[in-house]
Amino acid sequence: MPQLELYGTDWCTKSSALRNYMQSKWIIFKDFNVEKDEAAADRVRALYDGKLKFPTVKYGEQFLKNPNFKELNEFLKQHGIGE
Repeated sequence: MPQLELYGTDWCTKSSALRNYMQSKWIIFKDFNVEKDEAAADRVRALYDGKLKFPTVKYGEQFLKNPNFKELNEFLKQHGIGE
């Protein structure tokens, strides 16, 4: 079964907001810092034709770039996460 993943950085306020939001909802996810984890950065670049775009939320083969909370909630609901 796939795991929810967040790709971002420590300094990115949107990454922090998504991280804090999911933690406040007790949602389990893997948190990757694309500046410190080269393999994570490569996984993100593979999604965007070589470009490093974050925050990215990924579950299985589906992903969202820079989602707002409404988009994130729809994505989580679609995958039965956090219900």
